[in-house]
Order: sequence, then C-alpha cells, then structure tokens
Amino acid sequence: MPKFFEDSFSPDAPYLNGEHARHIGYALRMRVGEKLTVCACGIDYACEIDEMTADTVYLRILSSEPCCAEPSVKVTLFQALPKADKLELIIRKSVELGATEIVPVLTKRCISRMTPAEFEKKRVRLQKIAKEAAQQSGRGIIPEIAPLHTVAQAANRMKTLDCSIVLYEAEGGISFGDVPHDRSSYGMMVGAEGGFEPDEIEVLASHGVQAVWLGRRILRCETAPLAALSILMFRTGNMN
Repeated sequence: MPKFFEDSFSPDAPYLNGEHARHIGYALRMRVGEKLTVCACGIDYACEIDEMTADTVYLRILSSEPCCAEPSVKVTLFQALPKADKLELIIRKSVELGATEIVPVLTKRCISRMTPAEFEKKRVRLQKIAKEAAQQSGRGIIPEIAPLHTVAQAANRMKTLDCSIVLYEAEGGISFGDVPHDRSSYGMMVGAEGGFEPDEIEVLASHGVQAVWLGRRILRCETAPLAALSILMFRTGNMN
C-alpha cells in the first residue's frame, strides 16, 4: 500500500494536494476506492480515496494507529564523510534499519574534503533519499540529514544523548555486548575509509563517548554502521 508523509495532514479534513496528489493521480494512476496510508507525526492513517481532482485527493480515514515500524529508541548516526556515493548507500540502509538522524562529520582522515557549503548543495538530494527509504520501509518519520559537522561539534551533540559510542578498531574499547541496551537515545560515530586519528578519539572520550570494538575483522566504512545499527536494534528489542 502506498505511503505518504504529510505532517500537516488533518484527520478532520483528510486530503492530500500538490506533489502528493500529482504522484497519486499521474505516477501511480490510483483511482477512487483504492487505499493508501498517510503518516502524520508518527501516526499512520489507513485511508480510501473518496474523490479526486486535478490537484487534490480527498480521502476517507478507515483507521489510525501509531506507526508500529518506529523503533523504541532514537539513534543518531554520526558518519564520517566517505568518498564517492557511499554516503547515499549508508543513508538509505541506516534509515531502513531505524536511525532517527544521520549527521555527516568531517574527520582528519576523510578522503572526501567537502566544505560545509559544498555539502549543503548535496543535502537536498540526501534528504530525498532518506524520505524514499522511510517510505519504502514503512517508517513513521523521515529521518533528518543534518548539516556537515566537525568532530568537536559532533562530540558536543553526542554528550547530550543517553549513550554515545564510537566504533574504533584499536584494542582497548569495550565490546558491543557491554553497551547498555536500556537507554532511550543513542549516538554512534563511525569513521570514513581511514578511520580516526587518536586525538579525535580523545576528544570524543572527553565528552563521554565510549570506544567500541567490533572484532578483529576490519569492516568497510559502508559496512560498519549497518552492522552496528543492526546489533543495537537487536539488543534493544527492535529486531526480534
């Protein structure tokens, strides 16, 4: 069943217009009597098309309930900028897995040296990818793609979350099994192709971010966040 996100949707006057209406009528070729879902502020409204005009689709609400696909925890992924189009893959898959927000971070070892202004030009497309992934996976929200952060800016944000970790390949970190699984909000920092400089780990540690070791195999920068998100979602009861 097609799903549309519209936070301004009102159950008292249920309709969709503009881009949504054009997509329903022209791209999907839906007709009166067919069903779709509208998600507004985390609530899923199961609807039936009641009437259609050129720019408005009027709906009849059949039922409503909180979106059951939303995780019980909020996870912010702080992802160091990878090269090429790997960030698009990471965003798409992390949204499917349940990330609440993706925060790109420019670290010292990033091969991609994009400026904040250059990144802003890409952010519209990245946000669109997040929206498509949220629709495809039945999410109750569209996760936000944040502006480009420095490590210091990311560390300041991470210290406000209940539990924040950084994936670090060096010995000395705790295992993922020791990460608390009873918190409400998590921050997870993942490096780019070159990992992190030791002084960056020190900055994160000074803000309460715990280094976590994923094992002896070195995972690619596009594999590590997806593996870690899967583990965290499983341990918090969101993948069973």
